[in-house]
Amino acid sequence: SEKLSELFLKHSETEDAVVRKERILEELKTAARKLQMAAREAEAAEAATEVRRLAKDDAQARTTLALLGVVPPLVGLLDAAAEAEGTAAAYCSQIASLYALLNLSIANNANKAAIVKAGAIAKMMKLINAAPNQQTVSEAVAANFLSLSALDSNKPIIGASSGAIPFLVDTLKRRHSSTPQSKCDSLRALSNLSISPRNLLPILETDLVPHLFNRLGADATSANERILSILCNLASVSEGRREIGSVPDAFPILVDVLNWRDSPECQEKASYVLMVMARRSYEDKRAMIEAGIVSALLELTLVGSNLAQRMASRMLESFTTDKAASSPASSLSLINLSDQMEVFDEEDEEEEEEGDSSSAAAGDGGMMSKEKKAVKQLVQLSLQSNMKKMVLRANLPREF
Repeated sequence: SEKLSELFLKHSETEDAVVRKERILEELKTAARKLQMAAREAEAAEAATEVRRLAKDDAQARTTLALLGVVPPLVGLLDAAAEAEGTAAAYCSQIASLYALLNLSIANNANKAAIVKAGAIAKMMKLINAAPNQQTVSEAVAANFLSLSALDSNKPIIGASSGAIPFLVDTLKRRHSSTPQSKCDSLRALSNLSISPRNLLPILETDLVPHLFNRLGADATSANERILSILCNLASVSEGRREIGSVPDAFPILVDVLNWRDSPECQEKASYVLMVMARRSYEDKRAMIEAGIVSALLELTLVGSNLAQRMASRMLESFTTDKAASSPASSLSLINLSDQMEVFDEEDEEEEEEGDSSSAAAGDGGMMSKEKKAVKQLVQLSLQSNMKKMVLRANLPREF
């Protein structure tokens, strides 16, 4: 009897689940039918709003609605809204369709691909061009671009679309007319798009790079990480490295990021950008040394993450083995990394032998070799650089 009861309860639960699924499926079918058969803008807006609601929190509903064919009519509404611009009904259907498409694409790669294949990108850009000052439309389009750009196959399609990348850059830069959410979505969308090599040149054709450096350090940690991710991707091509190197104070800003102990991912990304640029250009390497990178790298090799420590060590080795460096600030190039620890260990012993060692060095022209002098000068520069940073952070007078 107990087994029969268990089977009966299990069967009852299954029947309840089936009934619930049938009811939900019928609701989805009704919403799809209303959308496909809508004859007026108001009816279409109502149906699109219903699709938006059903797809908001239900992953299965997103798949089912797409299979029921709601994507083409939703994309078609974008055209209808553009043709009937200025009417309240057209505006409502426009916004409803944009957010319905957004909800359908969330965590659903098949729907992302279907929306782009239906020509949604070009139609969204038409809406932006038809109503450039519509803040709500811009925010909805930026959110759609963020979601759709998460799919790798969509990245080059969005980047190739006329005006998509300039629109995102413009949304990110406009301080007064863009909402914080649309700026955040635009930055994240640009980060997604920069992963595709085909999008790097279109991004570089805008003035995004200087703006990224202006924002670096002024935003939340997550935004700084995305900014540095974009710079990492751009640094993979020669045009991107030239653009980064041409930004005033680019290297001092990146070197300063190496000191962000509470943001290890930012340190790693900044290290990567600097490492790639130092490897490709001697002039950039000199600019990094002048910006105080050596002291920052020495500190990073001690307190950075494992990845940051490895990259910092590679850069230090690169600086030490570069025989072409000749400026006083780059005197570290005269020594090998393997000798550094020995020199540091011997410093205290040399100081204890003040009289004899100093006179001998003066007499025979160099008990202390050029390499040791270079390291001593490096330590002094590092201490001076760190003291300047502490003074600036403490807002103390320069005379201090």
